Amino acid sequence: MAVVVQEHAPDFTALTDREREVLLLLATGEQNRRLARRLGIAERTVRAHTASIVRKLALTSRFEAAIVSHLYADDIRGARG
Repeated sequence: MAVVVQEHAPDFTALTDREREVLLLLATGEQNRRLARRLGIAERTVRAHTASIVRKLALTSRFEAAIVSHLYADDIRGARG
């Protein structure tokens, strides 16, 4: 699987606070069920947030979102929508 890293950081301000929180946790590689427990939300909600993140950032997969999260963690933390 090829992953294309964007030349500039994506616009993380397009994400909600919760989506940014989920995005940061995607870098841990944990499954949705575990992320849901950590956040105190339903697993289905984690899946919905992940789908929204992928769409809003024009990514192709959860895996790519995890890589973006790892590469741009400081930018994600500093973004405010």
